[in-house]
Amino acid sequence: MQDQTQIFGIRAVIEAINSGKTIDKVFLQKGLKGELFSELETLTKQQALNVSYVPIEKLNRLTKKNHQGVVAQISPVEFFDLETLVLNVIESGKTPLFLLLDQLSDVRNFGAIIRTAECTGVDGIIIQKKGGAPVNGDTIKTSAGAVFKIPICKVDHIKDAVFYMQASGIKVIAATEKTDNLLYDISFKEPCAIIMGSEDRGINPSILKVVDDKAKLPLLGKIESLNVSVACGAFLYEAVRQRI
Repeated sequence: MQDQTQIFGIRAVIEAINSGKTIDKVFLQKGLKGELFSELETLTKQQALNVSYVPIEKLNRLTKKNHQGVVAQISPVEFFDLETLVLNVIESGKTPLFLLLDQLSDVRNFGAIIRTAECTGVDGIIIQKKGGAPVNGDTIKTSAGAVFKIPICKVDHIKDAVFYMQASGIKVIAATEKTDNLLYDISFKEPCAIIMGSEDRGINPSILKVVDDKAKLPLLGKIESLNVSVACGAFLYEAVRQRI
């Protein structure tokens, strides 16, 4: 699967960007120079692509082929426009349920969440363009193909998506331990969007300030933290329980 979502070589990556391919991330060799390389750099900046400057060893690990100092990861799925998706769901007459992921970084967690979201009837998953896990071969495998069955949107900032949801009459609920409200005390029966944070930092404090509600899971053991995909499953199935 990796080879299907990866391209290499300066000209090949330039062509891919110009042809409108959805590029998840571009790895560029540190210190590389040249006219064609500069053209590619300019293009990545114009398109606001997610770029990492890495040593050649990293590129050699990504591919054994002649990469010329450039490897790009192409998303195997097409992303949806947030406004169009929200409008379509509202107009369909069903009660919207969306999932916002605030810079989740592990592709396997991402895949597991996509799988659970598809099973619980989530209408769409919203991720940030930069800083989050890519949709790659590992994501597809862990999602058991669910990634092709649920709309995924990319936004510049998760906060923009929060404001758009709220303006569309959708309540935004943050899954966070920074609250006294238990998950079971929150109503998920009306239109809502659940935000899950990253594995290490949780939800960004600036986002927590603008949500409509916060909720946490009761943790009765000594570890006091759950894997984010497990926590997400608990939240989504509570929404399902309340709605059926």
